[in-house]
Amino acid sequence: MPLSNQLRNQHLLWRAGFGPAVEQLNDLRDFTPKEFYRALVKESSKKPVYMNVADNYLKGLVQGIGVAGQLQRKELSADERRNIQRKNREGVRNLNITWMNEMVNSGAQLREKMAFFWHGHFACRNLNVFYQQELLNVIRQNALGNFGTLLKEVSRSAAMLFFLNNQQNRKGHPNENFAREVMELFTLGRGNYSENDVKEAARAFTGWGANVNGEFVFRKGQHDNGTKTVLGHTGQFDGDAVLNILLDEKQTARFICTKIYKFFVNDAPDQQRIQWLADRFYQKEYDISSLLEDIYTSDWFYDEKNVSARIKSPVELLVGIQRMLPMALQNEDALLVIQRILGQVLFYPPNVAGWPGGRSWIDSSTLMMRMRVPQLFNDEDEINIKPKDDDDQMMGRKDDGEASIPAKPRQQKIAGGRGTRLINANIEWTAYTDHFSKTQRELLVNAIAGILLQTNTAVGADIITKYSDGSSREAFIRSATIQLMSTPEYQLC
Repeated sequence: MPLSNQLRNQHLLWRAGFGPAVEQLNDLRDFTPKEFYRALVKESSKKPVYMNVADNYLKGLVQGIGVAGQLQRKELSADERRNIQRKNREGVRNLNITWMNEMVNSGAQLREKMAFFWHGHFACRNLNVFYQQELLNVIRQNALGNFGTLLKEVSRSAAMLFFLNNQQNRKGHPNENFAREVMELFTLGRGNYSENDVKEAARAFTGWGANVNGEFVFRKGQHDNGTKTVLGHTGQFDGDAVLNILLDEKQTARFICTKIYKFFVNDAPDQQRIQWLADRFYQKEYDISSLLEDIYTSDWFYDEKNVSARIKSPVELLVGIQRMLPMALQNEDALLVIQRILGQVLFYPPNVAGWPGGRSWIDSSTLMMRMRVPQLFNDEDEINIKPKDDDDQMMGRKDDGEASIPAKPRQQKIAGGRGTRLINANIEWTAYTDHFSKTQRELLVNAIAGILLQTNTAVGADIITKYSDGSSREAFIRSATIQLMSTPEYQLC
């Protein structure tokens, strides 16, 4: 059965963005996917605003004696060090919420979605808020530009250089961590280089580091000027030369296109499609926008096998709900709690490889929790699940016995007593319910399902109706929407 124009548009908006916004509902049937895509491109062409969330205390340190994370220990008391660590954690928390709000509200959906992909590709956990917000700026600025430029700027970022230990990479004592991950995770993929390539590349990156302000510094005295051989090329290479060698390899284009295909199209890779994309990506010198156009304007992207074929990541799930149901959150910190429970906290990847995605998002506990999230937003449920311990993500509160990140410490615990209102969301229902003003009552469930679920199949209207509030038309629309968002089918896009 061919996909309807509406379903094709919803498919595009979930993959090229974070799902349809309520204000777009009336346009889903009237415009073609290509028209929608052109609008996405236009909106995302604007330069993103730098997200600067560091507080005045930390900014004063930067302007004075340096970035908090780089101060000499002897210059600070134990209390000062703890305060700086706390301020940095709070800054990363604020950066998380600020970016998530941008994902929800920005018209530049294509850019933010692509930046979200690169955030996982260039996975980096660093508790220095200045480093993290600068890395995020690099990713958002270059998300739709040239992959080679993005690779080089990320590789020079203080966040990545410190995360992958390149500050310790010196002539005569090379540290291979940075060089290895650049090959394995950022460009070629595992199995497409030798151990000797890693050792030689590490020598090329000696001397790469950052100063106390997070600016890239090449320490010439620590650089190995000797001859190196990397992937069959021999010369007195520095780091930039090695990155160019990696970009010259067609395997890099194939590796990137495979990840992009699995993230934006289907977890099951189509090798023929990927090779076609990789050839064009390489020929166009790694132009990301051209690659995305090849995907989103193709007929095969809208094949039925690619629709509702991906499990939404936790961030996609949370953002998508807020785009469809605009809301004001009284306790935004609760979003971090839910991210932790579901297994994806922005700026806290589980390891250097990032989040594996796919079926890893679902297990016996997270599936049930994901299906409860709409109830949490609707203020009809409470959380009684304790996230796994991770003191970085808990903002240093692990020893307090708190498993949450509450706005008011010690007043809201994640495993709190009955009646706890964790999110306190005020949903603005009017625009959403007005969309169904002309829909006959007996057709409401399938009409609502038509915009929430990525399927051509009619839902079991009887069961949804049974558990919905029939006291009024508006109450029915609201409750049926929450019920449908709480189904396994809503976990897919």
